[in-house]
Amino acid sequence: MTTPLSIAHDPAALHAMNADLHCHSTVSDGWLEPVEVVRRAKANGVDLLALTDHDELGGLALAAAAAAESGIGFVPGVEISVSFAGETIHIVGLGIDPGNPGLIAGLLQVRAGRDARARRMSEALAAVGIAGALEGAHRFARNPALVSRAHFARHLVASGVMPDVRTVFDHYLVRGKPGFVEHEWASLEDAVGWIVGAGGIAVVAHPARYRLSAADMTRLLDRFAAAGGEAIEVVSGAHTDDEMRRFATVARQRGLLASRASDFHGEKESPVDLGRCNPLPSDLIPVWSRLI
Repeated sequence: MTTPLSIAHDPAALHAMNADLHCHSTVSDGWLEPVEVVRRAKANGVDLLALTDHDELGGLALAAAAAAESGIGFVPGVEISVSFAGETIHIVGLGIDPGNPGLIAGLLQVRAGRDARARRMSEALAAVGIAGALEGAHRFARNPALVSRAHFARHLVASGVMPDVRTVFDHYLVRGKPGFVEHEWASLEDAVGWIVGAGGIAVVAHPARYRLSAADMTRLLDRFAAAGGEAIEVVSGAHTDDEMRRFATVARQRGLLASRASDFHGEKESPVDLGRCNPLPSDLIPVWSRLI
């Protein structure tokens, strides 16, 4: 993205940019094709967009071309699944080189376990009377190499088992429920290392979503910083105003760059549309100051 120096060096102008640095396409578990994501972002007044599909880089070239055609800034990104303290944590990489061999190999390793997990989830759901879930999930997954819990949830909604995706997760797909399957993702250090090695900035995604104790959150952030992580999503479509204020304080205390993101998947499922997040608190340093 070409940005006038007056904006790049003006904190107020940087904060005024409509940056949305975390969203998904059909390459992972979004509803829209990469080009459609960019077009929707443009229509919503987004100035700077990052596509960050789960453990996948396959939509970046199409999205980058569409962004160039649309005249909005584009940041190549990814969201990597990490296992930490019994939780699945997501680390976003921004400004990555999609052709970096280390990142490509790392993501291939992460995706390799998804097929086996999907089969185990289907078996677990069959055991409680929901047959054919894997075949149903595949009908909602445009990328057959990446079948996620969201695809299972969409199938269960379409089948009339539950009224919406959030309810499916609450009843079937979170820890302690019948369709939840333990899975070992990447380590925190590996994920951050792949991002940094690809020239990117590592960001803790939607930190309020994780069921971590205060001690575990401190340990997560300590290890994240020690591995080379630099930023945290303060504003997220998954955050309440109180959670935004809490993690704004974390960013200040730890000297972390602050990100702003809708985590948009689709109109039917996402509480916040592309580019419609709250603004960052004005005293925080936007992560996009390093990306434009």
